[in-house]
Amino acid sequence: MTSFKLLLLPGDGIGPEVTAEARRIVDWFTAQGIARFETEEDLVGGSAYDAHGEAVSDATMDTAQAADAVLFGAVGGPKWDGVAYDKRPEAGLLRLRKDLGLFANLRPAICYPALADASSLKRDVVEGLDILIVRELTGGVYFGEPKEITDLGNNQKRAVDTQVYDTYEIERIARVAFELARTRRNAVASAEKRNVMKTGVLWHEVVTRIHDEAYPDVALEHVLADNCAMQLVRRPKQFDVIVTDNLFGDVLSDIAAMLTGSLGMLPSASLGAPDEKTGRRKALYEPVHGSAPDIAGQGKANPIAMIASFAMALRYSFGLGEWADRLEGAIATALDQGLRTGDIMQDGMREISTSDMGAAILKNLQDAD
Repeated sequence: MTSFKLLLLPGDGIGPEVTAEARRIVDWFTAQGIARFETEEDLVGGSAYDAHGEAVSDATMDTAQAADAVLFGAVGGPKWDGVAYDKRPEAGLLRLRKDLGLFANLRPAICYPALADASSLKRDVVEGLDILIVRELTGGVYFGEPKEITDLGNNQKRAVDTQVYDTYEIERIARVAFELARTRRNAVASAEKRNVMKTGVLWHEVVTRIHDEAYPDVALEHVLADNCAMQLVRRPKQFDVIVTDNLFGDVLSDIAAMLTGSLGMLPSASLGAPDEKTGRRKALYEPVHGSAPDIAGQGKANPIAMIASFAMALRYSFGLGEWADRLEGAIATALDQGLRTGDIMQDGMREISTSDMGAAILKNLQDAD
């Protein structure tokens, strides 16, 4: 039986609750002999700051470096609003992404048929929606230097964030998008702002070259990022894979998420470059939603995004694509059975707790085995 090292970082707010439901499924895989998952659990975010004075410790980073994959919950909350900027809970996630070299963020936006009416858009616009947003994750304005606020005197300040991209950063994210498109509907939309940004000009140039050199079989269109946002609301099913930079990817993926009915429904994967010897990528999997401190500890959180994040880990890190399909099918079945957490509750459905939703998904997985 193949053995994998999996690091669980539940984090803050609802993170521990949804991570617990994913862990039940991880443990089931080991108990069934499908694969052996050697799990470790550690602190990140505000909980790590309370314990160590840092959003993620060096020891935790060492464990993450040695793991085959990291399953991450959520970080942050008003308790840590006064913490220094470089020690804030979110800094833990940024360090994980940067130090593990996780440059490719995959955010699927899938509208389950049972939830088509939960979207703010009409059913015919979102039913059957299946988009994959590929976001460059370690470059751009979030990491560019200088990044500072300067006091100019006379009650005036100047804030500077720097948008920076090198050719290699665009090349590697473009290759990921084209490779993934080949496994889907073979179409990529590249979103940037070349009309007003020099980084957009370079992005357009590099993506076009990579396409022409290595992926001419994949349909490529270039779309301005603001128009892409409009089109996601107007006619989202026109897209298959959208590849874009760090800032626009952050915005566009949240727009796409809400088309599905709830931010609590969507998983994500952050992948590094393939190892030269093993071919494996460093990887972190996390729900798109935040820490939701207002409902933490109340059993109201939706665990589907976290469980679906583990499904992505099965697909991209553990070579268990068939089991990923089964787990995603178990989620769809739970929704077809009329089971809902509060964030996706609809008339005529049955509202259940976090743990009850996790149990229902696990039972459906067992029944499908």
